[in-house]
Amino acid sequence: MLNKLTVSELAQLSNLSKAYISQVKHGKRPPSEKLITALLSLEQHREPGKDYLALFIQSRNARAVSPNTLLYYNSRLADFVQRIDILKVSKSDIEQYLNSIPPNNNGYATRHASYRAIRAFYNWLSLEYGFDNPVINISAPIVGKPILSSLTKAQVTILIEKADNLRDKAIIALFTESGLRLTELTHIKSVDIDWQTKTIRVLGKGRKEALAPFGELSRQYLIQWLAQYQPSGNIWGLNEWGIVSMLRRLEKATGLPCNPHTFRRTFACLLRKAGVDTMTIKDLGRWESLEMVQRYTRSVNFQDSLKFYKAPLS
Repeated sequence: MLNKLTVSELAQLSNLSKAYISQVKHGKRPPSEKLITALLSLEQHREPGKDYLALFIQSRNARAVSPNTLLYYNSRLADFVQRIDILKVSKSDIEQYLNSIPPNNNGYATRHASYRAIRAFYNWLSLEYGFDNPVINISAPIVGKPILSSLTKAQVTILIEKADNLRDKAIIALFTESGLRLTELTHIKSVDIDWQTKTIRVLGKGRKEALAPFGELSRQYLIQWLAQYQPSGNIWGLNEWGIVSMLRRLEKATGLPCNPHTFRRTFACLLRKAGVDTMTIKDLGRWESLEMVQRYTRSVNFQDSLKFYKAPLS
């Protein structure tokens, strides 16, 4: 343990000076009783039978991360801790594990997601228990950049027409006009809607409060729906699973992609086609960086350029 930790880590752990720790590590001075006690205390924390994953999830929960984030960590790390001895893991072990995730249409993105979860896990282990951090020198897997699907305005109209009721029509219109995430849309209450400014107060990623805009079509459907439904909780009377189930039924009935992420991409692409710049789209959609907006609108940029294309040999 003395050789595994750095001088700074040992000094912080034992509250002894770096100069003294350095001399001990180089054999110039014997370890003091205080240093030995600190090392033994650290070793006791590193118990082979301890459920470090459960403790990590508890630590994330204490930070009030979203249920989807907790699910993400659980799904990415459960297999990892079963297959890898986290107390004796090496850099090559993690690289081999990441490479064992089979590449498919989403393979590299899946590897990158696992990499991010493992990195967060070992950052926490290093901080809380003094574990070596084998992820520090591992490069993130390269993420492919496919053109992501979105809907045209005509296709959204078809989905609205095929929807069973006013509630479902309002959900589809609002998804498209506001670019809302599933959790944001699900938890809308009547008091969150500002009819004058056509904005909705939402709690986004990282539990950040923000405003989402909506258009005239959404306003009409919302007014009609709320005129016949008196909500006691959210305005839909559905949870996240209920909304997803409704969208899946609509996708099966129409053959059109119909899920929250598709609508969020559609929001970005329709605004880009209308001439709205990517920085404004980022702010309207509550993205933290331009990268995702640019990924979502790649197809629009290509289609715009294609209008000016003249085949050089034809």
